[in-house]
Amino acid sequence: MTLKLGSPSVLDAGGKSTSPLVDEDVLPSREAPNLHQTSRCYPPEELSHGHLPLHLMGKAARSARSLPAALVAGLEVGDLAGGRRRRQLQESRCTALQLENVYEAEFHQRSLSPWRYRIDMDENRYPPKLAFAECLCKGCIDMKSGRETSSLNSILLEQRVMVLRRKPCALKGDAQVTPGAFTFQIEYINVPVGCTCVLPRFS
Repeated sequence: MTLKLGSPSVLDAGGKSTSPLVDEDVLPSREAPNLHQTSRCYPPEELSHGHLPLHLMGKAARSARSLPAALVAGLEVGDLAGGRRRRQLQESRCTALQLENVYEAEFHQRSLSPWRYRIDMDENRYPPKLAFAECLCKGCIDMKSGRETSSLNSILLEQRVMVLRRKPCALKGDAQVTPGAFTFQIEYINVPVGCTCVLPRFS
């Protein structure tokens, strides 16, 4: 089943909503990425300083507006402020929900299927940095006790995101890969953006 994400928002360093993003599909299961190969091999002089070809800049801008890309800046600001280790310790396990602190917590912390974010880095992908969600619980948080219960399962929700994949190529006349020359693929990948609770499957 495909779930539609209605008007997702960019989050600032404090996790507050700032502006709507383009709607994307959120999938509860993984699919193989779709690839669209571009035919041209770009020489190094057209890719100075790691820049993308001009005709791909529009697609790159669309990718940069996706939720997984937009979250990265806020996560990095939090890391620079010294909160990375503290956040990793707090969010490395499934902990009891403190109901009195619900109003101060971010939505991924007060969810009945809480999750954390990690930054996934890939130098041959644009955007090179994407925020990947990781579920903290195998089960879900019980509303009454505030503790994990196995009566429900936590699963990842995935957003289908368009990225550009850079690959080495050989310029015309070259028998082998030309140093610094690249071609680009438009690739659609499923990125985990959050977690939700579902009934377990019984055999």
